[in-house]
Amino acid sequence: MTEYGRGQGSDPWHPDDPLYGDGGWGGQQAAPQAQQSYGGQPQQYPQQPQQQYGDWGTGDQHGYGDQAYPQYDQYGQQYPPQQPQHPQQPGHQQQHQQPQYDQNGWPTGSYPQDPYAGGPQDPYAQQPASYGGEQSDYYGTPEAYPPPEPPGRRRPEPEPEPEPRTDWDPGPDQGEHAFFAGGDDDGDGRDGDDGRDGEPGDRRGRGERRGGGGKEKKRRSGLACLVVVAVFGGGLAGVGYFGYQFYQDRFGSAPDFAGSGNGQQVTVTIPKGSGGYAIGQVLKKMGVVKSVDAFVAAQAANPDGKSIQDGVYTLQKEMSAASAVELMLSPKSRDNLIIAEGKRNAAVYELIDARLEVAKGTTAKVAETRWKSLGLPDWAVNHPDVKDPLEGFLFPSSYAVAKGQKPEDVLKQMVARATEKYEALDFETKAESLGLEGPWELVTVASLVQAEGKTHDDFRKMSEVIYNRLKPTNTETNQKLQFDSSFNYLKGQSEIDISESEINSNTDPYNTYTNKGLPPGPIGNPGDDAIKAALNPTSDGWIYFVATDGMDKTEFARNIEEHQKLVDKFNASRGD
Repeated sequence: MTEYGRGQGSDPWHPDDPLYGDGGWGGQQAAPQAQQSYGGQPQQYPQQPQQQYGDWGTGDQHGYGDQAYPQYDQYGQQYPPQQPQHPQQPGHQQQHQQPQYDQNGWPTGSYPQDPYAGGPQDPYAQQPASYGGEQSDYYGTPEAYPPPEPPGRRRPEPEPEPEPRTDWDPGPDQGEHAFFAGGDDDGDGRDGDDGRDGEPGDRRGRGERRGGGGKEKKRRSGLACLVVVAVFGGGLAGVGYFGYQFYQDRFGSAPDFAGSGNGQQVTVTIPKGSGGYAIGQVLKKMGVVKSVDAFVAAQAANPDGKSIQDGVYTLQKEMSAASAVELMLSPKSRDNLIIAEGKRNAAVYELIDARLEVAKGTTAKVAETRWKSLGLPDWAVNHPDVKDPLEGFLFPSSYAVAKGQKPEDVLKQMVARATEKYEALDFETKAESLGLEGPWELVTVASLVQAEGKTHDDFRKMSEVIYNRLKPTNTETNQKLQFDSSFNYLKGQSEIDISESEINSNTDPYNTYTNKGLPPGPIGNPGDDAIKAALNPTSDGWIYFVATDGMDKTEFARNIEEHQKLVDKFNASRGD
């Protein structure tokens, strides 16, 4: 007889088996045996009526009556109830015990097992025990038939093994990246979108070969590589370029020329009030410096850089910013039109003509015919007997005047600067406090101070002399100024020796020897010091003055006696 179950370590027959001996294939059933519970404790079950087995090889197991106990596989799944294939035969009966559960529905360990009923997957079910009888029947123990788990604790069924591939197609896991395989183009479903929701695309059409698909993918792969390289390369180049520009703008040195120029001279005009950045813009436009930032940095680095003024400069093209700053600080580069303090308008007009390279008298003609449109303040117009309405308003300073400009524009620039100065010093209010009829007379006083004073130390004393002689209480000169400067202005000259007959015979309003008070208007263009002196005269009682050396030294006297002494001193200096 063939042995079974040696792999389990049991002999095919055992003396305690109910089919052994008297309980053989045709004998009676053995007495009830003590059943081994799952917990390892013996359980005694009462004698139950036995049913006949319909077929020993089927492993059918039944409960009371025709009710079968549920059967579960190794994953907790219940087998469908099995119908007996043969009618139950007398004498072939099974023992059936009622299973016992606790209050939570769990088996208590006394679940009865039919020692002769095998599971659907047990090929050795209902086989006789082994010889000898010393070893227990494995299939009669709880380990052979574990209790079914409740539905709440059943383990999920593992996913089935993937089916073997029937064709070969290089993909991400075979050495070719999906991005270069063109998966999205040919619709191979790599992204899961193959027309069947939830099913990976590589499971579609298993066993089918796509003719020529490999070559097409290779062509697309090469093109994709070129596109990616081009895009990435262009992006990196763009990032690098703009990064370099950003670095240069924020941290790099400003573009600059080297050296002191290329030898080509250029005339540069810097407008009034220009700061470093505005100056740099002009210089860059004229080709002197390479960048505005370079000039601003060079100006800041030079201790005297902030003293660069407006005006006309003669520079060279392609100069380094540092050399341009240095040259502009040197008088050699200045090419401005300089209007000296006290200069009369007639002389200023000639200077403008020469600078603009226009015919002599051009600027004087413009001043004579267009003076009302040149920006004079309201209080400076409509005064009788004035020889030149612009006199006193061509403010002494440095002006950027170059060939090509119009005389009218140059005059406007000068009038604007004078007006700005007078308004800043509040001439209208100050004139009244000084006993004058208005700012026009204050400008006239300042022009006289400028003309008669030899040095700036004389200006305040000279200012007091004017105000004292204008007083109605003046009995020394009877409100006559008696200034040679006003007579010289009338005559358009600058003479020291003027005969008394000549002076006394001239009754022109500008002759202060024959007319009381101030002349009709300014006799020149006063500078800053003369203007300030007119606003703040001394209070020492000066009423006379004499240039004792005939040139630069002026001395002052309070009365006629002191004045005579100064006259004698002057005559002595001349050998008279």
